[in-house]
Amino acid sequence: MSNQFKHRWRNDQLLIFGLLFLLLLIIVAIINWVVGLAGFLLLIALVIWYVRNDARFEEDLKEYITTLSYRLKKVGEEALLEMPIGIVLYDEKGHIEWINHYMTAQSEGDSFLNQPLDKISEDLPEFIQSDDTDTFLTIQGLKYHVISRKIERLLYFFDVTEFMELKQKHFDEQTVFAIICLDNYDEVTQGVEDQVRSNINNAMTSTIQNWAIEHGIYLKRTSSDRFVGILNEKILKELEDDHFIILDRIREKILVSHIPLTLSIGVGSGTSSLPELGQYAQSALDLALGRGGDQVAIKHPDGKVKFYGGKSNPVEKRTRVRARVISHALSELMVESDQVIVMGHQYPDMDAIGACIGILKIAEANGKEARIVVDPKNYGAGVIKLVEELRKNEELWSKFISPEEAEEKMTRGTLVVVVDTHKPSMVMDAELLPMADRVVIIDHHRRAEEFVKDPVLVYMEPYASSTCELVTELLEYQPEDLKLDVIEATSMLAGITVDTKSFTFRTGSRTFDAASQLRSHGADTILVQKLLRDDLNQFNMRAKLIKDTTVYKDHIAIAVGTEDQTYDQVLIAQTADTLLTMEGVKASFVICMREDNKVGISARSLGEINVQLIMESVGGGGHLTNAATQLEDETIGEAYDLLKQAIDKYLQGGM
Repeated sequence: MSNQFKHRWRNDQLLIFGLLFLLLLIIVAIINWVVGLAGFLLLIALVIWYVRNDARFEEDLKEYITTLSYRLKKVGEEALLEMPIGIVLYDEKGHIEWINHYMTAQSEGDSFLNQPLDKISEDLPEFIQSDDTDTFLTIQGLKYHVISRKIERLLYFFDVTEFMELKQKHFDEQTVFAIICLDNYDEVTQGVEDQVRSNINNAMTSTIQNWAIEHGIYLKRTSSDRFVGILNEKILKELEDDHFIILDRIREKILVSHIPLTLSIGVGSGTSSLPELGQYAQSALDLALGRGGDQVAIKHPDGKVKFYGGKSNPVEKRTRVRARVISHALSELMVESDQVIVMGHQYPDMDAIGACIGILKIAEANGKEARIVVDPKNYGAGVIKLVEELRKNEELWSKFISPEEAEEKMTRGTLVVVVDTHKPSMVMDAELLPMADRVVIIDHHRRAEEFVKDPVLVYMEPYASSTCELVTELLEYQPEDLKLDVIEATSMLAGITVDTKSFTFRTGSRTFDAASQLRSHGADTILVQKLLRDDLNQFNMRAKLIKDTTVYKDHIAIAVGTEDQTYDQVLIAQTADTLLTMEGVKASFVICMREDNKVGISARSLGEINVQLIMESVGGGGHLTNAATQLEDETIGEAYDLLKQAIDKYLQGGM
């Protein structure tokens, strides 16, 4: 607006000045009428000038407003039609009422008038029906940020293709850190000739280096069995797409050379902090090794971990030296503690009960009072006979207490030992964990993402047949005066027998050594067989499940129970074991409703199919040949569909 409009006189001010000037003229006229007359003439001239200028101002103002309105209207039309933002109006039925030139140009000249919104994008109808006010869509190969004004039935389309490409480029170039470890390299090469060691070293090193060069990874060897790799997110995505083929290449070397050497990789990604990347990579490698090696673990800042590989059976690589070190460390922790409380997992099996008894004996050998936490409402059917035998030994049974009693006895100086599990959500009493300053984990399962926070001692060996086997080895390095009663030794032997399916699965030389040691302490093999015997009702229920079994993908047996029939977890597992003995069956799955109203799935295999990976994809876990899961808020039919999806994904190489 011009200055004449900005400085327009106000009428009320001019009126006041005019009245004052008139009063002054009257006074002057009384004194000198000639001067007064001249003043009156001047006043009249000023009034005439003001009236004419005010009229001209009004005309100019009207003309300016008219011109400005026209310009604003034209600019608005130009902006609405030509600005580089898509605008679409639609009616109540989701049909396009109006579309601006920008959207018409982007749709190759098609205006889409009176057409449904899905002509622009199939996702638009669902978007306008939702409560969301914005979303991102791909239209004609371009990325758009779509904003909805639902009251006006108006959509704005902002082209963010360039921004998204820059964002993706920034993400692709983010640094990723990897630690590559040759599993049990020292054990494999120990005692071999220098030439053989050199050949092994050259073969593995060249394979890894060729893989790194192929994908553009910077590789640096830091020790005889470790490498560090620097890559970016784009390369990591490529490695994930081919499921880390380096694992298969190393495995092929095993088949040729018969050397049980595998590869584990820990990867840290998702942050720009180099120290954090290193920590994530090391933590991921610990997870991979804790799960048995021969796999890749990728860890992100949100704590999520993705696993690849793990398709080979773990090779036994623990040493008696480690067992001796762990045994002595456990003794020192017990001596420094006020008391020891031992617990296994919920619905304990014989392995959990037997391991608890073994730890109880270690505590007593070190002069410490110990208790085993059990819940009478939480027994698995497979241990009922064992519990009945334990009750006959009053001194031993007096050491078993309920979770409520354990919480009352807890002190800050209490040592809590968790056996046969490492997941806080699965322990017999999770409330005990935060109440203790020191927690020890002894387990034979592959490590999962969920883990007890800050344990002081961890003895996890996925190569062991059972936790009872690990505890038996620890007993060997305790004071020589340690004695086991017959029922105590028998309980531990029963734990090994159950987990190895009577020494047929996951059985190594150390397993027989442990069984021999327990037998020397008086373990009763006849009593073990009595504890493992089925009753006729269980046999019939298992036979009914087997009768209704179907074969999926030619070699996978799946047995499904009914919604109205509940089964004990042990019976479900036994059914899976039985199916695995059938000709042509490489893996077996049993889906049943459990007594706690959860859907239980037990999985078994002969090693060709990694049932652990399949069960992990539906929220469970376990071992390569032995795994399980429990599903809440799912029906038998829904669980069956989830299982088939997981099996399909595994067979297609998506795990």
